[in-house]
Amino acid sequence: MWDFSTVRALAMMGRTMPFIVLRAAVYFGIAVGYVLVTGVGAGIGYGLGSFSDEGFQESSSLWGGAIGFSVFGVVMYWLREYTLYIVKAGHIAVLVELIDGKQLPEGRGQISHATTVVRERFVQASALFALDQLVKGVIHTITGLARGILSILPLPGVRQIMSLLQAFLRIAVGFVDEVILAHAIRARSTDTWRSAREALVLYGQNWKTMLKNAAWLTLFVYGLSFAVFLVVLAPAAAFAYMLPGAWTAGGFVFALLFAWSVKAAFLEPFAIACMMQVYFRTTEGQQIDPEWDARLEQMSSHFRKIKSRILGGGTAGKAHSGAPA
Repeated sequence: MWDFSTVRALAMMGRTMPFIVLRAAVYFGIAVGYVLVTGVGAGIGYGLGSFSDEGFQESSSLWGGAIGFSVFGVVMYWLREYTLYIVKAGHIAVLVELIDGKQLPEGRGQISHATTVVRERFVQASALFALDQLVKGVIHTITGLARGILSILPLPGVRQIMSLLQAFLRIAVGFVDEVILAHAIRARSTDTWRSAREALVLYGQNWKTMLKNAAWLTLFVYGLSFAVFLVVLAPAAAFAYMLPGAWTAGGFVFALLFAWSVKAAFLEPFAIACMMQVYFRTTEGQQIDPEWDARLEQMSSHFRKIKSRILGGGTAGKAHSGAPA
């Protein structure tokens, strides 16, 4: 059914436990931050609303909570580059070394080591983030090609299920961009853009295998996330009820935040460890197919931008300082 070993993936997570702890601290910290700032906002709104009638007080409490939630969301939006740089890319770096059979430092030394590896490839967080966004664009193009192939198959009711299939595939490729970054780190090349281009072409050549495994992992990860959501929904609703003005809508939101934290801290690294196994095993010894390279260049403006960074030269086109054009 799938081409990865869950036992090996769990072992990889165990060997990189310092990063699992870091991920848990970061993502649960974000969830707690959302809850606290939302509660403060609801409290402020409730207090301001006390100068009017009860209906206005409840309304102002709701708006205060929504504003607090939104403000914290904006803060996290601006910090997303550093979350990718320090947490996700660092974890990918040590997972790559683990797959290659290298010895990893223990404890916090593992995080310092991973940070050094990432900085060797990406001097600035913005460079990694820019590459990650372009990679996602190319992956969605390849996924669009798969959807197009499926849509023309003579299957009964295919038009009715296409919208559901498209949504599922968009979720399924959510783990793939980090595998592309893993290849770029593993290649040890001074030209990270070139490594990413090679990784994307190899992914395109093997899209059926990659999407099949991504689909299985999506069912597993989001199925468990939904189970976590159901378990914490009742206590989250009880906590939201205690907020000023009985901000009951918060129960659903807080349960979603906790489920997201579990997914980001524990389930995503498991899925990435599985996808790395599949990608490296499948592409081992393969050469770049010029036809797929040309196809991606024709289909995807994001792929053309990656290639222009390779060929165009100039500091702006380099993800690594001193990287040759």
